[in-house]
Amino acid sequence: MAAGGFCKLPTGSVVVALNLPRPTAHGTGCVRVLVHAQNRARALTRLRNLGMRAVYLRGNAAPPTPDEITAVLHHPDGLIWRTAPDNGVVPGPELAQELWHPIRALLRRPAATP
Repeated sequence: MAAGGFCKLPTGSVVVALNLPRPTAHGTGCVRVLVHAQNRARALTRLRNLGMRAVYLRGNAAPPTPDEITAVLHHPDGLIWRTAPDNGVVPGPELAQELWHPIRALLRRPAATP
């Protein structure tokens, strides 16, 4: 089960944030995915339509921060991701933060090596 949460906006739409596992070359990592949609069900449907079939939102343990909400609202697709911190602590200003990526960069398959 993925940790995550949601935030209802004054316009009636929601921003859903989920921490999802992502296999990497160094083991297993996590990514933070943000989705902007009309309601929670549509947000999860958008992820399921991209092939993330086992995505569920139970509770509101890790809602999106104001900075995350701003980032997803300003993205034309309304669906972005970046690597989640390992310990679940948001990095301070002294640590460089990774920029947000469009979802197609996460779904892109690595090129096969001959």
